[in-house]
Amino acid sequence: MSELITTEHHRKKSDTLYYQLAEELALAIQAGILRSGEKLPSIRKLSSERQLSLSTIMEAYRELEDRGLVEARPQSGFYVRAIRHLAAPELTKPPQRPSHVVIDPLLTPSALSRINEVKVDFGLAILSPKLFPNQQIQRILSQVTRNDPDIIADYGESHGDLELRRQIARRALTWGAQVEADDVLITHGAIEGLNLCLRAVTKPGDVVAIESPAYFGLLQILESFKLKALELPTHPKTGISIEALELASRNGDIKACVLLPNYSNPCGSLMPDENKRRLVELLDQRNIPLIEDDIYGEFYYQGDRPRPAKAYDQTGNVMLIASFTKLLAPAFRIGWVLGGRWQKEIEQLKFINTYSTSLVLQRTIANFLESGGYDHHLRRLRKNCAEQVNDAVDAIQRFFPADTRLTVPQGGYVLWLELNTRIETLQLLQLALAEGISFTPGMMFSPSRSYHNCLRICCGEPWTVRHEKAIERLGQLAHYLSKAAHR
Repeated sequence: MSELITTEHHRKKSDTLYYQLAEELALAIQAGILRSGEKLPSIRKLSSERQLSLSTIMEAYRELEDRGLVEARPQSGFYVRAIRHLAAPELTKPPQRPSHVVIDPLLTPSALSRINEVKVDFGLAILSPKLFPNQQIQRILSQVTRNDPDIIADYGESHGDLELRRQIARRALTWGAQVEADDVLITHGAIEGLNLCLRAVTKPGDVVAIESPAYFGLLQILESFKLKALELPTHPKTGISIEALELASRNGDIKACVLLPNYSNPCGSLMPDENKRRLVELLDQRNIPLIEDDIYGEFYYQGDRPRPAKAYDQTGNVMLIASFTKLLAPAFRIGWVLGGRWQKEIEQLKFINTYSTSLVLQRTIANFLESGGYDHHLRRLRKNCAEQVNDAVDAIQRFFPADTRLTVPQGGYVLWLELNTRIETLQLLQLALAEGISFTPGMMFSPSRSYHNCLRICCGEPWTVRHEKAIERLGQLAHYLSKAAHR
């Protein structure tokens, strides 16, 4: 009961004007816009600029003071405290040779979470149900079935509902692509799309270039298809090294490339537009298909939506995968593919694999997109994700060892931590699970079992005191393992 009260209190608190202002200022401090030692605007000045009451400004400053971000100096005002900023990880250095992918069945998120009852789950990259417009979706679903009762008995077309495909094609205009409805194939989430694209362009034994670290779900698919993985050096801010890919692709061994240029999982990297252009040109010249996973492209915090690599594709060499699963309705499992010059092959594989995707669920999403409710939902979702990531970053900065390296992404909702090399995060996980805290150890993101001292933290839930205490405890356990390694 106390936990429910705490969560409800945090939700009401986050709706207040002072808390929203505090969040905005906290983000500015974390981003270095407001620097250590810098004086904040006076309460009267900020009250005038924002058209907010003096008490609202004062409450915002007190909130920042409680978080340890600012300090009050008598007769002077509020100043940004000297905050310890953890360094970011550097370019990864994976093995230079491709390897077979073999996943230990005991090292999967579901297997690990069953070891102990998990009370605070930082492991799975999923969002809280509270962040989705569930009631609106439910009303539209009821309306769809009420207006057309026979739709429940309709398989729908194999390549998907025409209206949904039209809505997706319209949205593609926002990132600079000329897409028609016939270019879109609806799938059972992004996972089926990834399966279909890989089947269209590879055969067992082929080499597929991937980021390093890479999403463990992709590794499981590569293993099931008996494909070899070539891990590419990856920077936590800018993504893969184009130079490394250029060298690795000279001998013709790479048959496909699977990447997440926009807010990759687990690093959260965002590939610069120029790198995306170079990537597309390089792979096109060498006739290596690019399978682009863009499921996090809409999770940007500020500015405009980042363009996918597909926006630079002139020849159809890029297959783009996306989904509404993480954005709107996880249970619906509605994804889509732009197959480029492999569109017909992918459609045929879809027909053989699952024939079609639920028509009633497709139509529900199409109606929601057409109503304009989707964009409103996305704005709120991005704001919540940014706040949750900011809260987690702030806690990690305060509680983890000073030699920890941490990504601070511009979008998405996962964080990548690199601890001292003497620390085994699998051992850290065992200690954490004994106390009901879960995260994903780094070795799960590499077929070569690299990143033994790394971990991924998911920030998918609204931040509460419970999450703060869990991060504090993880930090304490990391300190303990670091000291034990010195003995």
